[in-house]
Amino acid sequence: MTTSFFDEAVAMRAEMVARRRDLHRHPELAFQENRTSGIVAAALNELGLEVRSGVGQTGVVGLLEGEADGPTVLVRADMDALPILEANQTDYVSQTPGVMHACGHDGHVTIGLAVARLLSERRSAIKGRVKFVFQPAEEIGEGAQAMIADGVLGDPRPAVSLGLHLWNEMPVGTVGVTSGPSMASADDWSCRVTGYGGHGALPEKTHDPIVAAAQIVGALQTIVSRNVSPLDTVVVSVTAINGGEAFNVIPPGVDLRGTIRTYTEQTNELAHQRLEEICTGVATAMGCQAEVKIQSLIPPVHNDPAVADRVAEVAAHVVGAEGVRRDVRSTVSEDVGLLMSDVPGCFFFVGSANAGRGLDFPHHNPRFDIDEDALPIGVAILADAVASYVLGGE
Repeated sequence: MTTSFFDEAVAMRAEMVARRRDLHRHPELAFQENRTSGIVAAALNELGLEVRSGVGQTGVVGLLEGEADGPTVLVRADMDALPILEANQTDYVSQTPGVMHACGHDGHVTIGLAVARLLSERRSAIKGRVKFVFQPAEEIGEGAQAMIADGVLGDPRPAVSLGLHLWNEMPVGTVGVTSGPSMASADDWSCRVTGYGGHGALPEKTHDPIVAAAQIVGALQTIVSRNVSPLDTVVVSVTAINGGEAFNVIPPGVDLRGTIRTYTEQTNELAHQRLEEICTGVATAMGCQAEVKIQSLIPPVHNDPAVADRVAEVAAHVVGAEGVRRDVRSTVSEDVGLLMSDVPGCFFFVGSANAGRGLDFPHHNPRFDIDEDALPIGVAILADAVASYVLGGE
């Protein structure tokens, strides 16, 4: 299997850079991607695809029908930005105060549209169809589910799904393709610790929920260190503590909130069980009560081994075998996992950092930016991976 698209992708670089920078100047938050979805729909219509807008509120789906029967391949790109004030000093800095593309979704949209263009030019040779899914609201974990509710996985149902993420954890020119779990699930948990408030100078007359909450925060770390195998992975983070208003008042209650990240269902269930046991047990020992709520938001991103092997083979022809890493995992979550839950697929990482140019700030940082040489690399790999299924492939 050899790539047919890299030279064409490189030839499109200037056009892609212009599009990506335009999107970067005009970022839009979750379910507000009206300008972006308009650009996407117009571009797909111009290519002659069957286009549906308003899928999952602001999502866009473009269907490229081939001339012969074959599988349906889903290609996903996310569109939303983040509520972050950009700190970069570029001529394409965000023009929307307090909103920026700090995760590379402007590049994902650009790559998705470029792949649609390359494959639409080969429509007569396509056996099957390609369903391009431009998804809203990934950053709040709700866009994929909204599109599923609007039928994105049906009519026609995809046989395989493909997608990518520009990744500033890796240098440009490298690609991460991992079989099995590659990104973690995301759960949102909260705990209300209720005690008996009173005067800060008379703590013996209270059941102090702040002290209980502090003990809970420390005890929760034993889930990682003492309950889960060192060969497995779990993250349990406390991300918010709220309670009390005055310097001399012990409050009646404290609220904790946080997240759990895991790769497997078994570890997820164990983390849920131990979190509830620790919160309620420690609170009881401190003379308080605890009410725990856990909401599962996003499943892990699980790459099908056969699809991942195919993508890795394609990637090796683009960046060389030495540029392909097969062990890249992240405890960050991605709601593309919902689209892939019962559709075999591969979601891979395209290195986009360049430390020599100062383009290595992490995702969700006000200085985040990418090396745009990653754009043609992403296009070539994604286009050839799709082509392996619908252009003379299996």
